[in-house]
Amino acid sequence: MAAGAHRVFVSHLSGVAVFDPNGDQVGRVQDLVAMLRVGGRPPRVLGLVVEVVSRRRIFLPMTRVTGVESGQVITTGVINMRRFEQRPTETLVLGELLDRRVRLVDGGEEVTVLDVAIIQLPARRDWEIDKVFVRRGKGGALRRKGETLTVEWSAVTGFSLEEHGQGAASLLATFERLRPADLASVLHHLSPKRRSEVAAALDDDRLADVLEELPEDDQIEILGKLKEERAADVLEAMDPDDAADLLSELPEDEKERLLTLMQPDEAADVRRLLAYEERTAGGLMTTEPIVLRPDATVADALARVRNRDLSPALAAQVYVCRPPDETPTGKYLGTVHFQRLLRVPPFTLVGSIVDTDLRPLPPVTPLPAVTSYLATYNMVAAPVVDESGSLLGAVTVDDVLDHLLPEDWRETELHHGAPGMTELPEVVDGGQ
Repeated sequence: MAAGAHRVFVSHLSGVAVFDPNGDQVGRVQDLVAMLRVGGRPPRVLGLVVEVVSRRRIFLPMTRVTGVESGQVITTGVINMRRFEQRPTETLVLGELLDRRVRLVDGGEEVTVLDVAIIQLPARRDWEIDKVFVRRGKGGALRRKGETLTVEWSAVTGFSLEEHGQGAASLLATFERLRPADLASVLHHLSPKRRSEVAAALDDDRLADVLEELPEDDQIEILGKLKEERAADVLEAMDPDDAADLLSELPEDEKERLLTLMQPDEAADVRRLLAYEERTAGGLMTTEPIVLRPDATVADALARVRNRDLSPALAAQVYVCRPPDETPTGKYLGTVHFQRLLRVPPFTLVGSIVDTDLRPLPPVTPLPAVTSYLATYNMVAAPVVDESGSLLGAVTVDDVLDHLLPEDWRETELHHGAPGMTELPEVVDGGQ
């Protein structure tokens, strides 16, 4: 569904076929997975439970859904086939929300939930439940009597997490709006028991973001308490360079088991990074910069830069290369900086405005030389290119800083708080 498109009632999705981009059927929708939130805020839709041909139920994240229309769901084609397991923070929409008795906020009348509607937020990939279709009167969903009406999610009560204690689900909802670094600070100060509970309840992408901000000891502890298949999923969701740094701290046999469980293409990127010395351009780089062919337009480049999942450092420039577009690419041609993209017409080809003056870095470039390069040329990222001229990745200033600061810098920051940091919400930690 395109941003801002019509809403979809979830009852219409039950049993709907799921297709990959080539038109091949993957399976059928069995349910939707949502996360309830505090303060009456609409629940976030995390993904779909899909029954595949083998009758296995798998989880399909909404970030991998590109279309919901005409009685079908279209995916990116990248699907994890591991069996779906519901987590403590997750609610099955069809299985647990429908037929529930709730109350209207205005007047307190008890009603029955017949259906809920989901909608994609404008200019974002997130989906929410925004409407509730209810029936007045007593009895379950099969009862035909009573007026029906559609109301806003905030107009009913009876779903809220505030009705429960501060378990992992309620705690996560409380901290949902925190930046990953701030949530990492919260996790760092929890007892090991509660830290493990909260980490296990986070979705893979959120846990990956938080792990990247935690001290090394916390990373290893949390990863070690996850089931191996889940740990592999989280490693896939991490930036490849961060995943490689974490895996490099594990025993060789454990590292190899996790790499084997990861999707082959994701594992290949991490293995490539593990082959380089840690404090070199190759060991520091990310393998997922923005790569464009020379015949792409400035409009194409700006669309890629707008990706909200990119860090500011990675979004500051695009790298122009011959195909293939995935690293290692074809011949590296040059870089186009974000400001340059803003100064030319959208139809301009990026191949005509590349900056070829600055030499790229070889993967064996030591950390001090990488630091000097960024400082000398006032850059926030630099291309890493091998002897054959292929782009291998990009080194960003944040990864350089991680290795320039003292080893315990995260501990110091997490303990004392950064200058100007707003106070974090109080955590009720009953674990020992």
